[in-house]
Amino acid sequence: MIVATCCIAILGFIAYNKPPLYHSQSYVFGTLVDISIYGEPEDRAKYLSNEIIQDFQHLHHQLHAWKPASGNQISEIGTLNLAFASQRKPLNISPLMVEILQDATKLSKKSHGLFNPTIGHLIGTWGFQADEFAATSIDNQKIAALIKANPTMDDIVIANNTAYSTNSSVKLDLGGYAKGYALDRAVRYLRKQHVKHALINIGGNIIALGQHGDKPWRVGIQHPRKPSAIATLDLLDGWAIGTSGDYQRYFMLDGKRYCHIIDPRTGYPVDHTQAVTVLIPPQAPHHSQAGVLSDVASKPIFIEPAENKSKIADAMGIKYLMVINQSSQVFVTQEMQNKLTWLNQDFKKRAHVQPTTQH
Repeated sequence: MIVATCCIAILGFIAYNKPPLYHSQSYVFGTLVDISIYGEPEDRAKYLSNEIIQDFQHLHHQLHAWKPASGNQISEIGTLNLAFASQRKPLNISPLMVEILQDATKLSKKSHGLFNPTIGHLIGTWGFQADEFAATSIDNQKIAALIKANPTMDDIVIANNTAYSTNSSVKLDLGGYAKGYALDRAVRYLRKQHVKHALINIGGNIIALGQHGDKPWRVGIQHPRKPSAIATLDLLDGWAIGTSGDYQRYFMLDGKRYCHIIDPRTGYPVDHTQAVTVLIPPQAPHHSQAGVLSDVASKPIFIEPAENKSKIADAMGIKYLMVINQSSQVFVTQEMQNKLTWLNQDFKKRAHVQPTTQH
């Protein structure tokens, strides 16, 4: 069983037996990482894959919200969170952390605060800062106090490669950002190495480089309640895809499912949606890139109720979108419908195609 940190799941369909395709698997970011490189000699593809995995492991250690990086040494995020809690003087941070925090702040504003990496205390209160999840007692008073404290990315002040928080309740958790950021780094690295064709999958967040032989890379969208795909689509060069779902990181209590996706306005897990899948085309330079958006953008859409999902999707710039609600009804934009090949006829029959969005 694969446990993915962002609660998303997409299955890659790849013909591994057709050379020259090199395929490797590792476990990073608390999930399975698949790297497929096509058209390179095996030794070179192996070297490049190992370089990517080492970078992923470094990022994982640097950005881990609740575990030491190694031994007794805490991660950079952990060090920041300790400083934020005590509201000490500004703390020196790495250029990478400056870049991430600035980008995450922009995305949080774009999402109207529904993507909120500062609610680490809430995530921990629900028991989701752990390798395994079990039913936890619900502390309504503590949740209410955390909501009243109202931590946001605007509480973090960044200047001259330092950071501090004006709100001691801020606790960073970049679990809904780090995998996408890692995807973008991997693609940039491979392009610099003049690799033409690759597919990188971090626990279901997937990005494509080139294609697989004479055909595009093909991926599948997972059934939210069964270990099978409901549809497939071709993932073109530079495109990324990601799903937020209630079916991997969750626990059951008194017959009710509590998933890891928490509404920062209420402090409680979302219970009206099973899955949201977003497909992201290549982005303009100097903006959040496709990998990051595949990780981030699905969360605000998941959190908003049905009547607001299209509005927040538009705010996030998402045109290719599929939503499966708690009643297993499917809502898909026309742009996404045009990309899909349905495998599950029941879902196809239940799909409501939304009008083309205008931006």
